[in-house]
Amino acid sequence: MLKDKIVEKRKMEVIGLEIPIISGDEKLGLNYLADLISKYPIEDKDIIVIAETVISKLEGNILKKENITPSKEAIELAKRLDKSPEVVQVILDESNEIVKVGEKFIITETKHGFVCANSGVDESNSLNAIKPLPKDPDKSASELRKMIEEKTGKKIGVIINDSMGRPFRKGSCGVAIGVSGICTLWDRRGEEDLFGRPLHTTEVGIADELAATASVVMGQSNEGIPLVIIRNAPVPFVEGNGKDLIRKKEEDIFRQ
Repeated sequence: MLKDKIVEKRKMEVIGLEIPIISGDEKLGLNYLADLISKYPIEDKDIIVIAETVISKLEGNILKKENITPSKEAIELAKRLDKSPEVVQVILDESNEIVKVGEKFIITETKHGFVCANSGVDESNSLNAIKPLPKDPDKSASELRKMIEEKTGKKIGVIINDSMGRPFRKGSCGVAIGVSGICTLWDRRGEEDLFGRPLHTTEVGIADELAATASVVMGQSNEGIPLVIIRNAPVPFVEGNGKDLIRKKEEDIFRQ
């Protein structure tokens, strides 16, 4: 006979925070963000999720169109994609290879190893500028985490997230591109399910799940919430990095 009772077992808090708008011209550095975050009452094992746009701007990774000289390839692709040649040139510069050219986008493998549209390059939330992804998101996440831990005395995790499309699914979704202080790929093989059966293949992209959770609060338009704190997340606080989530090309059956 079924028990007609619901028991609360777990609760996680997701807090969206507004910060001053950063143009990218200030050259403020990550310490500026660490100072801002440290003014909030951070708790042990908080996970701080930051939109990659903020990191790129703080690190000065913003390009002005007038400083970019498009190649012949970029000019030809721009005609097909309905994009400016300067943007296409940055997309090419940020990529290891072109995987596929779509109607209005290019699927590339970025220099980081991410497979995504347009090398993660965009012009949104930037005035007359082109914004690539941070050059080394894992390094940025690690540096920011250490700064915040030093200022607050708390043990935390940091995720830098971005919105990307997914094969066979419509809509963009938050993913972790840089991680520090927490597990990224949670290997649960060898554990048991509810009925005592051993798990053989279960690996959880926990950092991506947290990044997507934060994206719901951040929004994708004009919400102005680039910073989210996730509190009481049931996640192992062991050192991981965003590269743990990248599938090797030789293991990717869709690119073989």
